[in-house]
Amino acid sequence: MLEALLTSTAVVALAEIGDKTMLLAIVLAARLRAPWQIVGGILAATIANHLLAAFVGSEVAGILDAPWFRIAVALGFIAMAAWTLVPDKLDDDDGEAVKQRGGAFLTTLVSFFIVEMGDKTQVATIALGAHYHNVVTVAAGTTLGMMLVNGPSVFLGDALMKVVSMKLARTVAALLFLVLGLWQLASALGWLG
Repeated sequence: MLEALLTSTAVVALAEIGDKTMLLAIVLAARLRAPWQIVGGILAATIANHLLAAFVGSEVAGILDAPWFRIAVALGFIAMAAWTLVPDKLDDDDGEAVKQRGGAFLTTLVSFFIVEMGDKTQVATIALGAHYHNVVTVAAGTTLGMMLVNGPSVFLGDALMKVVSMKLARTVAALLFLVLGLWQLASALGWLG
């Protein structure tokens, strides 16, 4: 269980650096000037989104517990490694979500939940749920990973972007996804234990 928590936290934290949701956190902080409400919205949206994603991953893996499915999960991790190397940009449409009415918490909650749909951290959460079959631990780890990156982004924003090498962070995250994918692939093909 500790391995699932720590791996989920590390994978998502590294993948989140430079991700569009991190950029959205910075934009929301700059426009709304309500950091605690924004952090609360990010937390609530991430818990809801990642519990659902981990559940889907776990359930799909339970139903399709065949070697070809484990190979597909492994290939998914390897694809995530490649996807992580591509820098994200905050699209103009994503910035429009900031202008919604309802206060900083609700704006952040809705914006983050929608922007996270289909995002690489959500896909990673599905894959981690499929791999570990532990919805709560995976969702807790991925949520912690999101908060470790997005919390400071809300409070430090521009200063953080100048200090952290986005390219290095993406490279480390890609390597982690690649190692997980190769490990899962070797396991699915019977090369381990």
